[in-house]
Amino acid sequence: MKIKEMFEKKTVFSFEVFPPKKTSNIETVYKTLDELKGLTPDFISVTFSAGGSGNSALAFDVVSKVKEGNKVEPMLHLPCINYSKEEIDGILEECKKRGIDNILALRGDINPDIPPKKDFRYASDLVSYIKERGDFDIAGACYPEVHSDSANMVEDILNLKKKVDAGADHLITQLFFDNDAFYNFREKTQIAGIHVPIEAGIMPVTNKSQIERMVTMCGASLPAKFAKVMQKYEHNPEALRDAGIAYAINQIVDLLANGVDGIHLYTMNNAYVAKHIYDAVASLLK
Repeated sequence: MKIKEMFEKKTVFSFEVFPPKKTSNIETVYKTLDELKGLTPDFISVTFSAGGSGNSALAFDVVSKVKEGNKVEPMLHLPCINYSKEEIDGILEECKKRGIDNILALRGDINPDIPPKKDFRYASDLVSYIKERGDFDIAGACYPEVHSDSANMVEDILNLKKKVDAGADHLITQLFFDNDAFYNFREKTQIAGIHVPIEAGIMPVTNKSQIERMVTMCGASLPAKFAKVMQKYEHNPEALRDAGIAYAINQIVDLLANGVDGIHLYTMNNAYVAKHIYDAVASLLK
């Protein structure tokens, strides 16, 4: 089923999982998926290597597990910066063979140790290319607090408009902790003429190193109330985990009350956290 059709019927709720590194056992993510059985997210997205980390082949196995084992619609992340057109063609053919209809089209992070290939400079290039090569549902990424490579919000939203005009059917945001940042971003996209569904990306913070890493990677701002929670419980792992879950639930409840199109939960392969959040908000999604 195409994910874009889901937005026509309800508020969408989805998970993200990632395959292990090449040196790790794939059974770790299979265990997570097994623990998530019984839950009914609308889809589960699976990350895919931008090139060089070695988990690309594993991603297809995980996608098949989602589709066949969990009986949930999968979405495959597809970064393009380190792939040629021929390699993307091969990936798309594999998607068709496995019945994968939904793709998240990404530029991907630039690895200083891997020279980028030149066929795709931006995610919008990949969106256009996929659109010409099959009946895929295509999602795009967006950034409520501005992509790190953009000069400002205006430039970032203009680039997002190019991605949508190229054929992106719906969008998923980078994680954020301040809902006001999302509402401000959503208003600006509407003014810019972007009228596709936007899922809000939520990451429950369960340990201090996680939040430090995420802030460094994506530049998400930390509201004062969030920072106080982290400071109070940073030396109590169990309390910090539960506080992180509670904060994420409060974010989601507020977003749902304000008419968000969907929630995309970055699970970090933690089924315990995902289940607690899902159970807390499931009745609000009907």
